Amino acid sequence: MEITTERVSIGVDGKTMSAYMARPNDETPRPAVLVFMEIFGVNSHIRDVTERVAREGYVALAPDFFHRTGPGAEYGYDQTGMAEGIKLLTQLKASEIVADARAAISFLKRKNFVKGDRIGAMGFCVGGHVTYLTACETDVKAAASFYGGGIAGEKGFGGEPSTIGRTKNISGKIICFFGAKDAHIPMDQVNAVRAELERQKIRHEVIVYQNADHGFFCDQRASYDKASAEDAWAKVKKLFAEELGK
Repeated sequence: MEITTERVSIGVDGKTMSAYMARPNDETPRPAVLVFMEIFGVNSHIRDVTERVAREGYVALAPDFFHRTGPGAEYGYDQTGMAEGIKLLTQLKASEIVADARAAISFLKRKNFVKGDRIGAMGFCVGGHVTYLTACETDVKAAASFYGGGIAGEKGFGGEPSTIGRTKNISGKIICFFGAKDAHIPMDQVNAVRAELERQKIRHEVIVYQNADHGFFCDQRASYDKASAEDAWAKVKKLFAEELGK
């Protein structure tokens, strides 16, 4: 499918948040998907995923939720990139992330080429956590969270109320992907997320790939696992097709 891409600006809390948007190259109203970045910013990998989503027939939008402290930050998958990304990660606040997600959704709903009642979300690493939080605090109809660390923590971003404690508010379906070899997210945290989703009777799947490590979906990282990534992508496409339509 032919797509078009552009950088857009979104107003939030009196500030401007940039985002990368990709969409089918026509004005037909379509469902939309938020694509939440890792700590490395809206880099080439996130732009690639955004474009892949668009080629499936969705309007895809990748917001820069580092816009308050590191606007436009874009890092590579090396030690320097990791260190710089972590500096920005530690400054995130849950309330601000929620404001960003709501602003991005409002931006999409105002577009005549978006079906405003059919919006989903997906994200990776910190963006996987942001995806889960967004599912709790907005009306997204479907969410795919990839190796979201800290979801089961006692506190949320910035020491604010925990994300797992907000699970009861999820109204759509959510799939959480994890890797069994991921030392950043112990299995007790994965099990806690699964247990809370079950306890709150949320429509969900929690999938653990036995051969996968953190970052397994990203083909720019040494931890990329082709089999797990391809299976997860097939499941994401199915989720969006069933919950958002085309």
